[in-house]
Amino acid sequence: MGLPKPVVQQLLGESKDHECPGAPDICVRVMAIANLPDTFGEYQVVAFWNNFDRKEHAALIHGDIFEKEDVPVRLHSECLTGDTLGSLRCDCRDQLHESMRQIAKMDRGIVLYMRQEGRGIGFINKIRAYQLQDEGYDTFKANELLGFKRDERDYDLAAHMLKSLHVGSIRLMTNNPAKIKDLQLHGIKITGRIPVIVPPNKYDKFYLETKKRAGHLLDKNEPEEILEQYDDVDNHHWEQSE
Repeated sequence: MGLPKPVVQQLLGESKDHECPGAPDICVRVMAIANLPDTFGEYQVVAFWNNFDRKEHAALIHGDIFEKEDVPVRLHSECLTGDTLGSLRCDCRDQLHESMRQIAKMDRGIVLYMRQEGRGIGFINKIRAYQLQDEGYDTFKANELLGFKRDERDYDLAAHMLKSLHVGSIRLMTNNPAKIKDLQLHGIKITGRIPVIVPPNKYDKFYLETKKRAGHLLDKNEPEEILEQYDDVDNHHWEQSE
């Protein structure tokens, strides 16, 4: 069972003419919700509109997450080469599939699929970064040589998406502590971490070692408590219109 029909209608109704008061620069709306059974289990897909990057982000929902606490959430950034084309240069597809497999076995959970290709630098620049990696640079140095930060992603939109779905608190499925801090700074209550550990292959071993040096928790298979919570400085713009 996913979101009940009355909840679906409520979410769509709230978003129909929704504007975020106090935050005119970013506004998120739920545009459509449909069933999406897949090879991992029973899911629903939610299509989002936003006025910030105007990309069509998505949420894959398993079970009823409406106004629930401690909802397992995988925050996944789009990776065309990995997710779709089966590239072995990264662990993106493996993490996505493992997360969907785990959530399908739980009572409820969400995969937020964010259209932030190449850590936010886009597909063309991602392939340019691959060229530099072929010359021996690691993934972070390659981004810097192209004039970008190590990671250009921002999770403000993801936080808005969770709030628009009326999720109370989450357990984040991640190996990246930076995602935890970023979501907390954007007003999301995180009650725990669920590791997503996948074995390396001969092509992504150096990539994973680079992520590990950057602080990713790739050797920790046990859940980890969130020790530091960040104050939500301005939470009033999360409120949905009646």
